Amino acid sequence: MDVTTEQVMTAIRGVTDPELEISVVDLGLIYDVRCGDRRVDVDMTLTSPGCPMGRLIASDVEEAIRQALPGIDVSVHVVWDPPWTADRLSADARRHLGYDG
Repeated sequence: MDVTTEQVMTAIRGVTDPELEISVVDLGLIYDVRCGDRRVDVDMTLTSPGCPMGRLIASDVEEAIRQALPGIDVSVHVVWDPPWTADRLSADARRHLGYDG
């Protein structure tokens, strides 16, 4: 089964940061998605290294991919380089958080 980055991003779009109630995709937390032979590796970050929900969010991302793409080996890696900044927010997330207007 060939898996695409688009399929992975669609699968994780429904994963939200429980404190902000915004998709991890719209928050710009997903840095890289690598798809191989029945394997997906995701590099993601958090809004801060001290995020108390970090493990839960990473676990939710992994589970969302497993649910959407059964039989695929999934690894989610939390990375800190480059550090997350609000520049990574989507337009919708910026509006939701009051960054615009």
